[in-house]
Amino acid sequence: MQNLTYLHDIPFGEAWKRLEEALQQVGKWGRLGIEEITLDEHAIDRILAEPVWAKISSPHYHASAMDGYAVRSSDTRGADPTNPIFLKVPTQTQYLDTGDVLPEWADAVIPIENVEPLDENGILTTQARSPNTIRIRSAFTPWSNIRSMGEDMIASQLVIPEGHRLRPVDLGAIAASGHSTVRVSLQPRVAILPSGSELIPIGQPAKPGEIIEFNSLVLAGQVNSWGGLATRFPITPDNSEIIRQQVELAAQDFDLVLLNAGSSAGSEDYSANIIEQLGDLLVHGVAIRPGHPVILGLIRKTRNKKTETSGHETICVPIIGVPGYPVSAALTGEIFVEPLLAKWLGRQPDNPITIKATLTRKISSPAGDDDYVRVAVGQVEDRILAAPLARGAGVITSLSRADGIVILPRGLQGLPAGSEVDVRLYCDPEEIRQTIFTIGSHDITLDILAQFLSRHNRRFSSANAGSLGGLLAIKRGEAHLAGSHLLDTDSGEYNLAYIRHYIPEIPVMLMSLVGRQQGLIVAKGNPKNIHGLEDLPRQEVVFVNRQRGAGTRVLLDYHLELIGVNRDNIQGYEREEYTHLAVAAAVAGGRADCGLGIAAAAYALDLDFLPLFAERYDLVIPAVFYDSELLAPLFKVLRDDEFRKVVSSLPGYDISIMGQVVAKLN
Repeated sequence: MQNLTYLHDIPFGEAWKRLEEALQQVGKWGRLGIEEITLDEHAIDRILAEPVWAKISSPHYHASAMDGYAVRSSDTRGADPTNPIFLKVPTQTQYLDTGDVLPEWADAVIPIENVEPLDENGILTTQARSPNTIRIRSAFTPWSNIRSMGEDMIASQLVIPEGHRLRPVDLGAIAASGHSTVRVSLQPRVAILPSGSELIPIGQPAKPGEIIEFNSLVLAGQVNSWGGLATRFPITPDNSEIIRQQVELAAQDFDLVLLNAGSSAGSEDYSANIIEQLGDLLVHGVAIRPGHPVILGLIRKTRNKKTETSGHETICVPIIGVPGYPVSAALTGEIFVEPLLAKWLGRQPDNPITIKATLTRKISSPAGDDDYVRVAVGQVEDRILAAPLARGAGVITSLSRADGIVILPRGLQGLPAGSEVDVRLYCDPEEIRQTIFTIGSHDITLDILAQFLSRHNRRFSSANAGSLGGLLAIKRGEAHLAGSHLLDTDSGEYNLAYIRHYIPEIPVMLMSLVGRQQGLIVAKGNPKNIHGLEDLPRQEVVFVNRQRGAGTRVLLDYHLELIGVNRDNIQGYEREEYTHLAVAAAVAGGRADCGLGIAAAAYALDLDFLPLFAERYDLVIPAVFYDSELLAPLFKVLRDDEFRKVVSSLPGYDISIMGQVVAKLN
């Protein structure tokens, strides 16, 4: 009977210990094997299974280090500009090209530029490589301009240690030491089995209820980058028997099986049920977030021996039940698959660069789980900042946008903004120094700006916190700039009053980016026959709002008050989204009938748009950064004709004000 202690979440460390102990028992806690391969370009990134010792010295003879003449250093003694010495060719000296063998009688080389070649009549000649005599005007010490035998390496010397990942330059060093083959670790073969009746292959149009299957692509990319050999199986429908057959098939020829199937505690818990049928269930659930339903097990299978002799053998193949949500699946690869492959390859597990950073906003975490939080990272003056990205096991963009990951250990129920955290980086620290960090209002133009800035060796990292959130980030010194479109209802002006109120002590430049239309985003064909804000209180109309502090929310509240509409009568007023595209997605998905947003977001999702207001969207830039080298490419892009053309092609945008300085405050 299955040990029920396995059937609930356990700490990561305990889960890993169970896997390690099980693999030790079956002899699979170490390098899987060794193969000898030809030393060519295909050896790059392979892991050395044995140290490489030099067979020969390099160079394996005394060689000239430059073009010149081999001499006995004693023959040059006393030479100076007023007392030159003459040496006969070839009895006293001999011409050598760079790399030529040094004659046994010679112990120095005179560079050709220090030689005056003479013909048989003692007259200077242009035949510098075949004169009759050479004249020198300086003496040379023994072993001048010579590469001595073994200067680079000496026979029997260690060239590359075991466990090293081979680079192109390593191949050269191994070849120079006299080897034509190299012994490397066998690459673990990993089978990736996606299953789910709702899944469709990449490239096939997705209908409602269908999901493009890309987890196997991400997992395969991870496996190959970590030194394994991944094979993606076709999608299997939700049928326990068919999935079991696929697992058995994979166990015949692969070292590890990743089963991306149902792994919850419900009726469709295919992974756990199949593992119990075919072997040992080691772990059913790990206390990590995201990724609770990770399953670890061993498949025990009898197969024919892969030798000429008859007979059978029992194989034990580890299997990991990978959660279906993409962020959970990717994390499972990082914390379970990568260290396991490292063990099998005989290398050290990946050890990412870790830096200290300050959280830009609070994080809430479940007390019983290790919480893995992906963050965007930027440097503002001398502070390294970590902005938590959108949470959720299904938020695939958090994977592509993440610069690093923060781990909050179990027992900690979160951290407040301003806390110092350790960030394990996914990127080079130099990239962080070239990142323009912006927090504030969302606009599609910022995404286009990021694309153009990449051509100028700048990353543009934006966190959507609303216009007011952007001003507060500048106040805390957490952003190089902020997007803002806060309407002052008394003056009708944008942003100035709010800047004076919230950040009066910080000198800033207020620069216009675009003029844009705000209006109601409605379903195609406007089936609810919505014409303006006065229709929002209708009982059959469901609205979706922007978050508090967003400029769009301020604009909405202002105009609702003007026309006398009570916000309490609007169904969905409290439902919040953080971007214009998220509002459009809510309408496109049928969660709302309408929402206030920009025209470009509506047309991006093939929705209708009812224009209501024109507004100005500005960049608030602290003066300390305005003239900085970091932001110089940004202003160059704003003047770029191609960039302006792309933005002007978006519906509802006016670029006539782009780059204009509205005000210099303080």
